[in-house]
Amino acid sequence: MAMFSAFDINATGMTAERFRMDTIAQNVANANTTRTEDGTPYRRKVVVFEEKNSQTPFHQVLNKARDRYSGSGVKVTGVYEDTWTEGNMVYDPSHPDADENGYVMYPNVNIITEMTNLIDASRAYQANTTAFSASKNIATMGLSMLNG
Repeated sequence: MAMFSAFDINATGMTAERFRMDTIAQNVANANTTRTEDGTPYRRKVVVFEEKNSQTPFHQVLNKARDRYSGSGVKVTGVYEDTWTEGNMVYDPSHPDADENGYVMYPNVNIITEMTNLIDASRAYQANTTAFSASKNIATMGLSMLNG
């Protein structure tokens, strides 16, 4: 059964990273959205991961690894608005959302940061796919050895 838990772990990693990539794409798509439904500029979204089914500190998990610990993957614990980064004030008096001084508040989305995060998520997804393929190849070789 440990073989199937490896599949589960990689699958949760791929699912979480795919969700992260979707969130990054949403940020990029809304990089110039100056007015949302509530009338404020779009706020950048951040995805947070956590070990799935984990209630213990890392050192306890590491100790369990020595005693046949099998991980259970990763899960998305939430999507939060980035409230610690300020939006961009741009002088554009002709913009419909300009204030009385002619400044427009643009979202706190930095395209360079988002593209860097997208590369990171893509590489993590690729690493999970590679590990999944390796597990599949090991399982296939084990089954072929049984069949003779």
